[in-house]
Amino acid sequence: MKRIYTKLTAAVLFIFICCNISATERDTIKILAIGNSFSEDAAEEYLDDLARAADIPVVIGNAYIGGCSLERHYNNAIEQSANYSYRKINAEGEKTTTPGQMLLQCILDDDWDYITLQQASPLSGKANTYFPYLNSLIEYVRSRATNPQMKLAFHQTWAYAKDFKHENFASYNYDQEQMYNAIIEAVNNAVSQAGITIVIPSGAAIQKARKVMQKDDFCRDGYHLNKGIGRYTAACAWFETLLDKPVTENTFYPENMTEEEAIIVRESAHSAVKEFK
Repeated sequence: MKRIYTKLTAAVLFIFICCNISATERDTIKILAIGNSFSEDAAEEYLDDLARAADIPVVIGNAYIGGCSLERHYNNAIEQSANYSYRKINAEGEKTTTPGQMLLQCILDDDWDYITLQQASPLSGKANTYFPYLNSLIEYVRSRATNPQMKLAFHQTWAYAKDFKHENFASYNYDQEQMYNAIIEAVNNAVSQAGITIVIPSGAAIQKARKVMQKDDFCRDGYHLNKGIGRYTAACAWFETLLDKPVTENTFYPENMTEEEAIIVRESAHSAVKEFK
């Protein structure tokens, strides 16, 4: 009888361990961005730090080509172009970069819980540039994602700095507020048409923080976010949208920011997420 009890105990223990391993794997949130330097800014710098502070294991992938539009992403997918820099941050915060990848390889690399899409920043406020490429890309991604529960999200990017003089800003009359409003309108229209229900409002979070702080130093070169308050703001929007936790309760912020700035940023991101839910 004692021997049978011992065998049963061992069997139960084995099942318990296996179940716990499975639960741990399920609890890891896996996010793939199909993007460009704006997804690099938003997801590669501080998102995993915020997740770690909240005790949420995450895996973050970025299928990266600088300046890549929805049209180019779709054409790359169909033509099987191996020109992506695939960046991946594992649950321990270790980052690897693999050049020369096809979009399909990035999609198949993991069982992603979320896959995000976005438009190239100069086109982000131009509604006529989203289709038919967004719908075609969605169909491509959905048919190849290995996780049947995968959810699509759209990354709403930000308006350029007020003093930015690049030609890409000319079509918005070098007006930050005009570009911001155009982005909001174009993204809202695009996700409505495409049936995407999750919007990551990085652009709204940054614009709100700009107004509260009454300063415009979120970008390092006029359009890419700086490696402090800019990237932190976008990461806060990603954190609350995809990890479903109030970022206002998070304790992490970069060393080159003050606690007061971090509080304003977290409140701005929280407000933006609530607005676009």
